[in-house]
Amino acid sequence: MTSPIKAFVFDWAGTMVDFGSMAPVRALQSVFALEGIDLSAAEARADMGMAKRAHITAILGREPMRTAWRELKGAEAAPADIDHLFEAIGPLMEQAATECAVIIPGAVDLVTLLRSKGVRIGSGTGYSREMMRGILPNAAAQGYAPDLVVCAGETAEGRPSPLMTWKAMVDLGVWPARACVKVDDATVGISEGREAGVWTIGVAASGNGVGLDFADFNALSHDDRISRVAASADALQAAGADYVVNSVADIARLLPEIEERIASGERPGVQTDPIRP
Repeated sequence: MTSPIKAFVFDWAGTMVDFGSMAPVRALQSVFALEGIDLSAAEARADMGMAKRAHITAILGREPMRTAWRELKGAEAAPADIDHLFEAIGPLMEQAATECAVIIPGAVDLVTLLRSKGVRIGSGTGYSREMMRGILPNAAAQGYAPDLVVCAGETAEGRPSPLMTWKAMVDLGVWPARACVKVDDATVGISEGREAGVWTIGVAASGNGVGLDFADFNALSHDDRISRVAASADALQAAGADYVVNSVADIARLLPEIEERIASGERPGVQTDPIRP
C-alpha cells in the first residue's frame, strides 16, 4: 500500500546509530584535551547536531570554555584556532563515529516498514562526508542504507537552517514538505525540520538529551530513567516537535495518525499535545 508520506529524513548519531550520541562527545573531548583543556560532556552536548566547525565555534564562544582558552592561550579563540581544531577533529571524529556505529534497536525494522509503503529514506548529519566514511559501510552491514546522505558542508548553511532537509527532498524528488517527516534527537534538528515545513519527531531516550549509551541507559533505576527521558522530551517539545517518542522503535505506531493527517491536508507545526514517551 502506498503511503501519503513521501519521505522520512533521519538524523544519524543518537537517532539511527550510536545510542546516546557518544561519538561526538568523545571526539570533542579528545581534540580539546590535545590543547590542554578539559571539556565536560555537558559542554560538548550543548550544541549537539550542529556541523562540527560551528559546534566548536559555539563551545569557544561561551563560558567557561571562552575564559579557559584565553587563560591558557593568552587570547580569545581566533578563526585560525577554530580552523586548527576543526582540522584536528576530523580523524578523531571519524574513528569515534566508526566505533560507535551500532544501529539503534528498531531502526532497521522501521525503515523496512516505510519502504514497504513506498516511503523514500533520506538522512542528514552534522558530520562531514569524511567523518561518515566508517559509519556508512558499518550501518549498511547491519541493514541500514538510506537512499541518500546529506553531510555538513554540503549546503550553504547547516542546522538549524532548513537547507539540509530541503536538499534531501530535492535529491529524493519528493514534495510537498508537509508530506515529509524529519526525525532527530537534537533540538537543533527539530528546529531544522520546523524551518523546512516538514513533520518533526523527536527521539528523547536514545540521543543527546539523555546522553547515555545503551548499557548505561538500561542500568538506570526506573525513576531515574523516567526523569531523564522526561527532561529530554520537554526540550524536544519546546523546540517544536510534532511528536516525541523514546526512540525510532516507537515511530511505527505513529504512522497511521501521521498518514491520516497528511491525507486530510493538515500541515505540520500546529502543536496540540505531542505524543510523549
